[in-house]
Amino acid sequence: MAGIFRAYDIRGRYPDELDEAEARRIGNAFVRLLSAERVVVGRDMRLSSGSLARAFAEGVIEAGADVADAGEVSTPLLNYAIIAGGFDGGAMVTASHLPGEMNGLKLARKDAVPLSGDRGLPRLEAMVGEEPVARAPGSRRRVDMLDAYIGKVAGFVRNPRPLTIVVDAGNGMAGPEVPRLFERVPAWRLSPLYLEPDGRFPHHHANPLDPDTTRELQSRVVAEGADLGVAFDGDADRCGLIDERGERVREDLVTGLIADYLLGEVPGATILYDLRSSRAVVEAIERAGGRGVRSRVGHAFIKARMREENALFAGELSGHYYYRDMGFTDNGLVTMVMVANILAASGRPLSELIRPLDRYPSTGEVNLRVSDPEQVFAALAARYRDAGLDHLDGLTVGYPAWWFNIRRSHTEPVVRLNLEADTEGLMHEKAREVLGVIREADPGVREV
Repeated sequence: MAGIFRAYDIRGRYPDELDEAEARRIGNAFVRLLSAERVVVGRDMRLSSGSLARAFAEGVIEAGADVADAGEVSTPLLNYAIIAGGFDGGAMVTASHLPGEMNGLKLARKDAVPLSGDRGLPRLEAMVGEEPVARAPGSRRRVDMLDAYIGKVAGFVRNPRPLTIVVDAGNGMAGPEVPRLFERVPAWRLSPLYLEPDGRFPHHHANPLDPDTTRELQSRVVAEGADLGVAFDGDADRCGLIDERGERVREDLVTGLIADYLLGEVPGATILYDLRSSRAVVEAIERAGGRGVRSRVGHAFIKARMREENALFAGELSGHYYYRDMGFTDNGLVTMVMVANILAASGRPLSELIRPLDRYPSTGEVNLRVSDPEQVFAALAARYRDAGLDHLDGLTVGYPAWWFNIRRSHTEPVVRLNLEADTEGLMHEKAREVLGVIREADPGVREV
């Protein structure tokens, strides 16, 4: 089934692109790739996840390895299980924030180090095409690590004070975890939205980056006078935040906020930030005495770079936030805890804490469908050849008063443009100028 192996994971439409037979072959190849003896398998609440997880486990057992079935869990819990259980690898059956007809696999080796497009997935894809091996079958058992995981997350809580937090789990896998965490922190009051896991997504799809999905959460925060609103994606490795006014908080600015807080606990630490982030983020890191390191976009790349740098924390524009003390993995629940800690420590509302970071006007992420991305990149590099050019991920063009990044999406057939400037007028001027260069290079470009 060509095309399901992506830069960060495996994903496709069920059952046309990803079905049980393919999942079984992937499980068999996964054991061979890692020479694994013990594998933990989890799944989200999608209607196809149970049968895909069973098929993957059958492939693992067929290849001679033992399976620990974690059942319905979040991706962060699965990552925790790999590390705490000392497994040789793990598989999470999920399509994260994508619609319900989609599904996929997030695969990791020992210590929850992810397989990715440059670290294992191409070799796995080739092995899936080979003849499966049939060895003396391994065993299968159930494993439940929810209590241990919630205990680990609760260990990040610092000096809790009374807070009202509205949580929208989007009928995803944060749902069972959130009440368990609040039970351990009596000072917090939970106002719940859609905590029941339901792969039909009856209320809205679980993608906190989509403003349409957070409108009810925003209204609830205002109606209840809550301190914070939190929206999770389907597998709970991402979250979006709503301030006390019911306003969405930009994800890159959250990176700066948490970095500043953590650098108070670990002075001089290294912090990674997604290269699309506002300049305010690295300025906040450096002002707090930290070392800021730009990173490529994508969880597999960021996790690898974090390990290389022994980074304390990392943040992405997509709402993924990563913690060294959670095995260099991304965790939406820990992010909620961190922001609650910051509110408790400061005694100030979230909007006030974010305001100093929100000082550079930005286009936000503009998605463009182009016929030839390389032609567009070449035209932009030629037009702005007097600038600082950077090819870490796509093309970044930097001037003292403005900058932009344009890169291919690893998950959709589009290029993504982010542009920021010192003033609103300059931002609009340069956005028109850059889009003009793109249209000249590719007259058929359209915004999507």
